Amino acid sequence: MSKPPIRSNPWKYAGIASAIGMNLVVCIVLGYFIGTYLARHTGWTPWSIIGVLGGLFAGLGSIVLMIMRILEETNE
Repeated sequence: MSKPPIRSNPWKYAGIASAIGMNLVVCIVLGYFIGTYLARHTGWTPWSIIGVLGGLFAGLGSIVLMIMRILEETNE
């Protein structure tokens, strides 16, 4: 049996959208906690902001990789 095309399953798109959102949130929150930990132990307060921005960029990079993988699957 052949697999149905990915476009025929709306639940797949809902799962992808929620995975993208959760990925971004988790990366930002982890960046915040890591930055806050570093700020507490080093005494330099901008670590929190750097952690959040680092988490944001890590999340965006992960989202780009996830979308590229999905696009490769749809082109097969």
